[in-house]
Amino acid sequence: MVSRRLSRWATALAAVLALAGVTACGSGRPAASASPSAPASGAKEVTVFAAASLTGTFTELGKAFEAANPGTTVRFNFGSSATLAQQIVQGAPADVFAAASPATMKTVTDAGLASAPATFVRNRLQIAVPAGNPAGVDELKDLADPKVKVALCAPQVPCGAAAVKALEAAGLKVTPVTLEQDVKATLTKVELGEVDAALVYTTDVIASGGEVRGIAFPEAGQAVNDYPIAALAKAPAGDLAGRFVDLVLSQRGKDVLIKAGFEAP
Repeated sequence: MVSRRLSRWATALAAVLALAGVTACGSGRPAASASPSAPASGAKEVTVFAAASLTGTFTELGKAFEAANPGTTVRFNFGSSATLAQQIVQGAPADVFAAASPATMKTVTDAGLASAPATFVRNRLQIAVPAGNPAGVDELKDLADPKVKVALCAPQVPCGAAAVKALEAAGLKVTPVTLEQDVKATLTKVELGEVDAALVYTTDVIASGGEVRGIAFPEAGQAVNDYPIAALAKAPAGDLAGRFVDLVLSQRGKDVLIKAGFEAP
């Protein structure tokens, strides 16, 4: 008899405890792992600082990276490699740096913020003229004519440094009407008809979709720019940074870049 009472008492106690547990679960207190302040599962972001001349190709590769890594977002900061390098050294949050010259990458590596950058493509200059070529520019020496309005990249940025080398190789002195801070801005001057010619990368002429015409010149071979890429030492998204660099260096990355007019290193 006592045994049956104890059994009923134990059963009742278990029911009360179970009810208390259900009430606690419905009290509105979420478990720690379900805290609204915690990031959503799989939601990640990788930030890539890249030379302006990589805008089209890296945007395409960024979409491919997101497709291969569901829940991941690739954020880009395109601009002058020299400016981007300074931003990184000054503490801008970035995971990957792709520069248009070894000199601008060196700014970052010398600061201990990246190591062992890999050269992934090369790029060479062309003369860009408006589609109708109103000034009749045919070769590099035509840019030395004071009647020809010329746009160049500023000498401290990679496309400008390459232009200086090419003009020195040709023994020419060119007085530009404007010095731009990146190659896209330089090309825009031609597209808008504000200048008669500019020295820009082959890839930018191709990317213009026929708005400008490109003229190759032999001295460009003495001013080819190597493009290095590296995951940054303090990358907030270190694993994703490494995977993005791997994509750029992969055959798929090479195919996208070569199609756009870049050259294999």
